[in-house]
Amino acid sequence: MTDERGSLTVEQHSIDFIPLSQRYGTPLRLFTIWFSINLSIVCLTVGTLGIGAGLSFGWAALALALGNAIGTVFMAAHSAQGPHLGIPQMIQSRAQFGVMGAALPLVAVVVTYTLYTAANAVIVRESLKALMPFGDDTTMIIFGIITLVIAYIGYELIHRMGAFLAIISAALFATAVILLLRRHDAAPIAIVSSSAPFQSAAFMLTLTQAAAWSLSFGPYVADYSRYLPDTVSTWSTFWYTAIGNFFGATLLMILGAYLAAYDPKISADPGTGLADLFGRGGYIVRILIVVGVLEGNVMNLYSAYMSTTTIVTGARSMKRVGGGLKFLLLLILIAAATWIAVATREHFDLYFGDMLSAMIYILVPWSAINLADYYIVRRGRYVIADMFNVNGIYGRYRWTGIITYLLGILVQVPFMSLSFYTGAVARALGADIAWVPGLVVPAVLYCMVEKGRPAATAGN
Repeated sequence: MTDERGSLTVEQHSIDFIPLSQRYGTPLRLFTIWFSINLSIVCLTVGTLGIGAGLSFGWAALALALGNAIGTVFMAAHSAQGPHLGIPQMIQSRAQFGVMGAALPLVAVVVTYTLYTAANAVIVRESLKALMPFGDDTTMIIFGIITLVIAYIGYELIHRMGAFLAIISAALFATAVILLLRRHDAAPIAIVSSSAPFQSAAFMLTLTQAAAWSLSFGPYVADYSRYLPDTVSTWSTFWYTAIGNFFGATLLMILGAYLAAYDPKISADPGTGLADLFGRGGYIVRILIVVGVLEGNVMNLYSAYMSTTTIVTGARSMKRVGGGLKFLLLLILIAAATWIAVATREHFDLYFGDMLSAMIYILVPWSAINLADYYIVRRGRYVIADMFNVNGIYGRYRWTGIITYLLGILVQVPFMSLSFYTGAVARALGADIAWVPGLVVPAVLYCMVEKGRPAATAGN
């Protein structure tokens, strides 16, 4: 895909280590890609959920900011691993779960990103239909095909999309805010003077959904920093990622909450509503909205492919994947996501809320184990070659990591709150705080078991 100047051709690397001679770019790329991916109507839709749950705008905005702050800390800590290790995020998970055992969290990650890809197609379909003379199913299929092509080209094109959209989408949404404030002269006063009662359950649900949004980038965030030179510092990688993600996500989600509170007609169909704000320029706005969602869709598909490839190649100790297999895996994943989008489009709101909650239940224990291993147990010291060798120091299965991960999910069950299930603790508290034990318990258990082993070879 690239030389040190980052030429725009089909990416040649996949799950393999990026040689130092082929590293390029600066940490600023991390700001643009993580800022721009959040400037979409999908992120805006997450912001509407708290209002729908019964929160006032002020409490919803606070919950969204806190949730994104929590999620961003962890996703940015994962991003910092990329330049140092030079491999995809989930390949590094083989050190905690074993070359074959890593398939367990990887399956969860593939399912998560496949669902997110389906969610993008559902949310963007109305904007697509306004641009093309087709129905729901056809527009979502076309959207999937475009996603497939860009994801196949890979890393460099994705980063260039991010840099372009960071500027264009920021201008679009900033202008939309100005137009909305002019239309709603009394809204800012209502925001300040609102005396709606605080609802702890809705507040925690909104916080959890916002945290889930940012945390959901954790399993693939290092995929987009792995080409950076290994001389890029951990702190630079962390802060460029964190600032881009936090401000992009928080600003758009708060805009979503504003729309849900003061203009529910727009929040019910954000793409159409925002386009209508611009009058005759609405057609161009719809195109930009679709392209913004497309970026997130491509990144989800690309990373679902990375995780699927990590599963497929584990048993055979493969270090690279050819173009044919890459295309086949991408095709299977986008086909599955499109089918889910078509099947769930009529009851999407319920599906999306539950998806965000379930995502955090699955991803938080993995994140806790991965970060504890990288920053506390091994302190960044790994044998990269052995991550591709079932007979290496990380072995086929690392049962301490696998069991700890399963316990991390199990311990959350009493704290969970979904549309179809509420755990005993969640019912008693009136709030969903499952991510707290899901984060703390596996991190502590993993460190207790692994901390005493040599940093480079712990767990062999």
